[in-house]
Amino acid sequence: MIPYFPKQISFRAIIVYLISLATVSVVFINYSMQIGYILLGCMWVIGFFLLVTQCSRAWRMASDKVFVRSIFCAALVLRVIWVISSYYFYINATGQPFEFSAADSLGYHLDAEWLADSPWSATWAYLFGSIIGISDSGFPFYLSLIYRVFGPSLIITRLINALLSSYTCILVYRMSSRTFGEKTGRLAGIMMAFMPNLIIYCGYHLKETLMIFLVIACLERIEYLTHHKKITFWNIILPTLLAGSLFLFRTAIGAAAVFAFASTVLVSSAPSMKRGGRRFALISWGILVLLVFGGGTIATEIEGLWEGRDENQSNKRIEQTLRGNQWAQYATGAVMAPMIFVLPFATMVDIDQQYGQQAKSGGNFVRNFMGFFTLLAIYEAFRRKRWRDFVPIGAFAIAYLGVVAMSAFNNSERFLLPALPCLIMMWSYGVSTLREKTYKLLTPWCFVVFVMEFAWAYFKLGSRGLF
Repeated sequence: MIPYFPKQISFRAIIVYLISLATVSVVFINYSMQIGYILLGCMWVIGFFLLVTQCSRAWRMASDKVFVRSIFCAALVLRVIWVISSYYFYINATGQPFEFSAADSLGYHLDAEWLADSPWSATWAYLFGSIIGISDSGFPFYLSLIYRVFGPSLIITRLINALLSSYTCILVYRMSSRTFGEKTGRLAGIMMAFMPNLIIYCGYHLKETLMIFLVIACLERIEYLTHHKKITFWNIILPTLLAGSLFLFRTAIGAAAVFAFASTVLVSSAPSMKRGGRRFALISWGILVLLVFGGGTIATEIEGLWEGRDENQSNKRIEQTLRGNQWAQYATGAVMAPMIFVLPFATMVDIDQQYGQQAKSGGNFVRNFMGFFTLLAIYEAFRRKRWRDFVPIGAFAIAYLGVVAMSAFNNSERFLLPALPCLIMMWSYGVSTLREKTYKLLTPWCFVVFVMEFAWAYFKLGSRGLF
């Protein structure tokens, strides 16, 4: 088992990125990204792979206490630097401390600012009544609580994002260590600390950072429950509450968490699950929780989400076509689903002022390249007959990404983001299981990634009739 991230893989990834970026920029020179975004992408890709390689070697022999402190501090420093620098960059570039073409983030801020000055009765009626719906009430409520305590401070909210995101790295380390082993868990924690997209979102006024924290906290408690010797009230109620809270952020993500819990209880091979009537007790509890959810608004939203999936996708594609994206109609669920573990593709061209996608192009390339290890992890889990041990991670990732794949947002980086920590844990397991036979497959994968990036640039430009 490989206990660190090999430098040979890092160098390959960096070379593939530089070749892809140079080729796209030269072939489509009239639409090449601004130099600032090119340098930013290079910083994210080179920084991620070199830091993961270096730190996974340097910290592999450190004590648990030292390692936890190291990944938390490294993650926090990077996130705080990004929060502060992006805050002032956006003020200078847009006139306000929000990203380009801010929509949801600005709306969340204005709603929370108003709610913080309103009576609790008004807050409750607005958020949990029939005005905005259950699935989008969690973040405005959370934001209004922060504003009530600290005032409507954007920078404090984003620094809290940095703290939550950094602690999520520790949760991933704890969970993946129990699941895959200590060395693999450390690699997962290090990848989380340096993952570009997770750093970038700390500087946004969006719900993704908090939502990811709640997802991983829920999955970590589910995994802990199946391995713990005793069933206690808190061991059961905590993951239940965490799973329930996810319905306040996005219906699909709450449903995926419940699916992960049910799947874990049913098929987990943990010895503790075979003791006494533990499995029966947990199944009974799960049925009771589903009955509670099934009689209310949450069940209605889940039903509406499922029944309207085809119509929503069709309407989204029609809207994109009317805006000039003529090839969008071909990006159906059937086409995108097989690629869901490597999406979204990296945007390496400057088009439609998609500055947010360009800023995250380096992080998206990391996802594209590391998708090889997701596929390898799935293969090795079945080959080694260990897939039952990995159910919480795999069940959530497959359930949530499956829903997104069949929706109109199957290449939306923001909608795919909540599954990223699970994919990172799968990356770490895939890396740890590398053998001579599977390592040879990395060479053709590098060519596949190059084709991905070039084809995506061609698709974005060609669908708009720009060449």
